[in-house]
Amino acid sequence: MAAQRDPHESPAIRAFGIALQKMREAGGLTRIELAETVGYSPQFLGQIETAKNIPSKTFAEDLDTYFKLGGLFLEFWKLIKGTRRLGALPPGPGAYLELERDASTIRAFETRAIPSLFQTDDYARALLSSAMNPEEIDEALRAQTERKALFDRRNPPHVFLVIDEVALRRKIGSPDIVREQLAHLLRLSERPEISVQVLSQDTEYYVAFSGSFTVLGFDADSDVVYLESAGQGTLIDKPPAVANCTMRFDLLRGHAYSITESRSILEKAMGAL
Repeated sequence: MAAQRDPHESPAIRAFGIALQKMREAGGLTRIELAETVGYSPQFLGQIETAKNIPSKTFAEDLDTYFKLGGLFLEFWKLIKGTRRLGALPPGPGAYLELERDASTIRAFETRAIPSLFQTDDYARALLSSAMNPEEIDEALRAQTERKALFDRRNPPHVFLVIDEVALRRKIGSPDIVREQLAHLLRLSERPEISVQVLSQDTEYYVAFSGSFTVLGFDADSDVVYLESAGQGTLIDKPPAVANCTMRFDLLRGHAYSITESRSILEKAMGAL
């Protein structure tokens, strides 16, 4: 996970870093010496000790093995996982991305454009060109590539995407860029863990006009809803609100074209270009 400039505010993340520093110093080890022994970079250890990065479960287990602590760092990691939700993270896209990495299901409804998780680089570059300079776009694309790595993990999340037909036909860049983007989305839809459905532009399910949202599901935790408007993101974990959005998403799927019909619509949209 990428480090951030300022330390995390979470007490659990800070406690993990303090404990690591104390154990290392008690053993008379420099960061370089400990890093070489446990198989991580000195920079990463420094980020953990200063609470600028979040430890993984594997890292916690490796520390417990080395220091023979019987699971102490793993318990710290569990505290981090349990409190990392909303109180430990600032609101906004960054917080959402941290949660997305751990999600077992992703339910997304999009009305504006192809969602970033499914974008080609050319499509993303064209979409971002009106709001960012070239250097910022390059950085955003690098981050987007890292984000897409969740599709390649051993147990990728089950993804359910419902996208407004209008978003498929919106001109983003050149016709060739849009055509390749639709082809990419079509290829993704053939993966067993990814379901793509198109909501008709003539839908009479007017709730769809209230905007895009994403529901993240977790195996051992409660679901979270993410809403974004004008670049400002909001995370919601109140059970009644999450349940309402989940029900709304299920109804959207019911009003959308079937998976087979949706693939046909994608192919027709490509042909029209």
